[in-house]
Amino acid sequence: MRRLTSAVVGAVLTFAGITAGAAAPAQAATASEYVALGDSYASGVGAGSYDSASGACKRSTNSYPHQWAAAHPSYTLKDVSCSGATIADVRNNQLSALSSSTKLVTITVGGNDAQFSSVVQGCLTQSDSYCQTSTTWMSSYARNQMVDDLAALYKDIRAKAPNAVVWAFGYPRVLSTSATACPVIDLSAAKRGYMNGFADALSDGTLAASIKSAVYYVDMRTQFNGHGACGSDSWFNDLTNASEVFHPNLAGYTQGYTARFKALWGSAA
Repeated sequence: MRRLTSAVVGAVLTFAGITAGAAAPAQAATASEYVALGDSYASGVGAGSYDSASGACKRSTNSYPHQWAAAHPSYTLKDVSCSGATIADVRNNQLSALSSSTKLVTITVGGNDAQFSSVVQGCLTQSDSYCQTSTTWMSSYARNQMVDDLAALYKDIRAKAPNAVVWAFGYPRVLSTSATACPVIDLSAAKRGYMNGFADALSDGTLAASIKSAVYYVDMRTQFNGHGACGSDSWFNDLTNASEVFHPNLAGYTQGYTARFKALWGSAA
């Protein structure tokens, strides 16, 4: 991919909130194959309507790749995302879907490498101080080692799909800071702050990796503002849905991820 000529250009694009998404529609006239990579946030866990053939990967027809592809029929979606995928899983099990004919790639990954599920479980069941320690520890990983791991993966993607535009979608902050109580298990204001700080670390790490490898980064935090779990207008599954807890619900994928994707791509696409 030669569209971003340097890490400096990549930094400008990412810090601008991918305003350079306006450049992407130029590819639309000839683009056809779209490959979706990543973990549960890419596969659409929490949105329902899962493809039974995808098994434990839980690929939903309501995921942001599927919703976007449905609105852009000139693209043929190849969805190989999988719930639980790590950076290594994407490299070993998903990159084979890419080729020189791939024109668009989206990816969300890194949360499982940063032990998202374990951190959430600890914060739900342990003390404030335990939650602080675990989120601080994994936030350090996200801002350091994960950056190198993700950057290497992004470079591998670009090598296997040299004609593709590559968009790395980040993670939103999960919890409403104004909530007074969460269903089933309450979370203190301190825990909500620690967990949202962890989400910020994942976003910071993904941004830094995208700059190092010159791919587009899509920050999802602003899009989800006011819609955190345990709030009055949540775009997340809460603790009443234990298997999908703190993953976006249908509104989160539709009004959050897909709406952001469509807006950045531009009407010309």
